[in-house]
Amino acid sequence: MEALSIARLQFATTTSFHFLFVLLTLGLVTLVAIMQTRHALTGRAVFARMTRFWGRLYVVNYALGIATGIVMEFQFGLNWSGLSTYAGDVFGAPLAIETLVAFFLESTFLGLWIFGWDRLGKWLHLALIWLVALTAYASAFWIMAANSFLQNPVGSVEEHGVLRLTDFGALLTNPTFVSAVPHVLSAALLTGGVFVVGISAYHFLRRSEEVEFFSRSMRLGVVTTLVAAPVVFGFGTAQFPAISDLQPDKLEGGAVGLPLGLMVMIGQFFVFASLIALPFLAKNRITRARPLLRLMVWGIPLPFIAAICGWLVRELGRQPWLVFGKLTTADALSDLSAGQVLASFLAFTALFAALAVADWVLLSRLARRGPEPVVQSAPVLTGV
Repeated sequence: MEALSIARLQFATTTSFHFLFVLLTLGLVTLVAIMQTRHALTGRAVFARMTRFWGRLYVVNYALGIATGIVMEFQFGLNWSGLSTYAGDVFGAPLAIETLVAFFLESTFLGLWIFGWDRLGKWLHLALIWLVALTAYASAFWIMAANSFLQNPVGSVEEHGVLRLTDFGALLTNPTFVSAVPHVLSAALLTGGVFVVGISAYHFLRRSEEVEFFSRSMRLGVVTTLVAAPVVFGFGTAQFPAISDLQPDKLEGGAVGLPLGLMVMIGQFFVFASLIALPFLAKNRITRARPLLRLMVWGIPLPFIAAICGWLVRELGRQPWLVFGKLTTADALSDLSAGQVLASFLAFTALFAALAVADWVLLSRLARRGPEPVVQSAPVLTGV
């Protein structure tokens, strides 16, 4: 294989891996914040236990997701030096804001939240988890602004062979950005909801004695999924007019047709599955609906599959352009041999695979273990 093909494969692999972590992180932190809010308002111990249990899973996924993000950043300088040279003045602006404002603040707030159990007042501690959630969403906001610039390079002019930023506001009104942001954020909520539902269903299949705990968790997950699925579908289709105008080839059959169709079917499936599950939850009969519980467990991977399909549609349809209409993928490639790119691809892929396996093992172990029997004065990471 030539260097360009290997570099593209490496970018697809690392971006897809990282995005899966991001989806679950965004979805879980929102649900954890809701659980802790209910505890602060009601004082009921079950909501505190829910916050701690699901919070452990969130923290593990967040930590390993950060590692994948750091590794992914290396490839921009390693394989795509032409992008930073030609469009770094524009593309780098939202990425810098994401790093300095969103990411560092998110990490700081999360650290205070983790180690603030039973040390901070309940309202201050609650405010921290909501700040974590808001900065996480802000991080996704700026990442999508940068990606949307690659899709449609607005707010810039070419001077002396490079792009210069002329209108920062144009980046935030980019037609490829306006509908994409709520689509991605609602997809994260859908992923978090399905994840909570699936693990809760797993414990019901094991005939767990934590009926109230997992009933409440499942109810929140099902409602979240039911609310998020139509939003995902709606903002997904809302992107079609802009795509048709700017990149008409993206939606016209070819290799992209299958991922797009699969993504749409998965979205529709979750709308109907949530509607079916609601009556069982309302009448507290979910523990006896074992076929439905199995379906919930099997459904855990589906939002991740849909997300990968979405990225394939968004990224493959832009080829052969890296910055659409301005910079081709071939011109953005660093001056590296195929062997050098292959070596980095194999190293990065091995590292990402190890992180993914570690994430799966840790999440599975914590999920199977279930919640602690009593609320303990220990940070979220205890027992990981």
